[in-house]
Amino acid sequence: MWDSSMFLSTLTPKFYVALTGTSSLISGLILIFEWWYFRKYGTSFIEQVSINHISPWINGGDSSSETNGNASGTSSSSGSSNGGSPPGGQQMPECKVWRNPLNLFRGAEYQRFFWATSKEPLTYYDMNLSAQDHQTFFTCEGDVRKEEYEIMQTAWRERNPVQRIKSAHNALEINPDCAPAYILLAEEEATTIVEAERILRSALKVAEQNYRKSQATQHQGPIAEGMHRRDTNVLIYIRRRLAMCARKLGKLKEAAKMFRDLTKEIPSIMNVLNIHENLIETLLEMQAYADCQAVLAKYDDISLPKSATICYTAALLKARAVADKFSPDIASKRGLSPAEMCAVEAIHRAVEFNPHVPKYLLETKPLILPPEHILKRGDSEALAYAFFHLKHWKNIEGALNLLHCTWEGTFRMLPYPLERGHLFYPYPTCTECADRELLPAFHEVSVYPKKNYPSLYYSRLDCAHLPLCWLC
Repeated sequence: MWDSSMFLSTLTPKFYVALTGTSSLISGLILIFEWWYFRKYGTSFIEQVSINHISPWINGGDSSSETNGNASGTSSSSGSSNGGSPPGGQQMPECKVWRNPLNLFRGAEYQRFFWATSKEPLTYYDMNLSAQDHQTFFTCEGDVRKEEYEIMQTAWRERNPVQRIKSAHNALEINPDCAPAYILLAEEEATTIVEAERILRSALKVAEQNYRKSQATQHQGPIAEGMHRRDTNVLIYIRRRLAMCARKLGKLKEAAKMFRDLTKEIPSIMNVLNIHENLIETLLEMQAYADCQAVLAKYDDISLPKSATICYTAALLKARAVADKFSPDIASKRGLSPAEMCAVEAIHRAVEFNPHVPKYLLETKPLILPPEHILKRGDSEALAYAFFHLKHWKNIEGALNLLHCTWEGTFRMLPYPLERGHLFYPYPTCTECADRELLPAFHEVSVYPKKNYPSLYYSRLDCAHLPLCWLC
């Protein structure tokens, strides 16, 4: 039998010295290899092996069952991927594609871009996601054997826009009260916003009639309940698009009122439509900053999913208080005031959430038309935000200057972009693939992280004279 006590008693001090030296040598070699691997590939070798190979093997069926459970509920996984602080034992969430709350009209805006440039602004992947959305919201089981609605079910998935429009006209010939057909015509056949608004007003009358009819019979069974849910979705969609038409035509007060009414009436669908982001953008255009701050305070909650609109609008409103008098030279000598510190912290928070936005706001990278779907924390979301909010940053004197002077310091504070930040979950590694599917081929997708990104951590500032909290 092996006598452990006899073995330990026979060991001399030289053995322990040799053991310590050998383990130190091996640890040093591992550290050097880790440093070399990190410099070359931008991530930890041991961390990648443990996450991708060892952890699934140890967890076994538990991890797979947990993944299947999360897949069935997209709203729960999206919350942690879009900000907030999930529990320590929760796995990194998958990337989720969201409907762009400020998406443009295909006929009146996307099609005009194609006529001018001969470039397709939307990808088939993006349009296919929209077709799935329309089928989900505008169809139900009660549409079976109703020819006009069956036509519209196939019309959403038709790739040829001419055929889609023709199908919508056919549906209206069969049933003049087919509201989804009006929606398709307003989205794709109308070549101006005025024309789209006219069609949507006709659709609103029909949708309200259908809603009242289905409301009276919604308790007569699951099919009737599904029809009422469909009519509710159609009515909400039409009202939202009418509000967006009013915003585009300069009727700001009318648009703000319509968006406010929608946010009050349909709280359960807010996570899908994000109508509060439409309201925030409209209030910024009206320069009603106090009202915008009130809306922001309601939705910038730790329990709600974050977005670029939430984070960057919070930074813009805080920068507004100090941006007009901010000077990097003076700040480097005297340090930051409490108000300036608050603004800088808000900018760092926004950049940590979506690092692609500053290049578009500072116009160091060209803008294109935003897609119909966005990936939060991705380049597609940055495009959608900057496309509509760049002018709001320009309206506030000094806001872009403050952003230019401070945003790059965020990356200095993070151990590495793929690791957990101070406020948000680690930056998802799947954003590049999803953005390439969402964005057209002629656009250069912004990839993060990169070794040379940003090129200068500190521009126009001598950070040796600034307090440490400047980078927080």
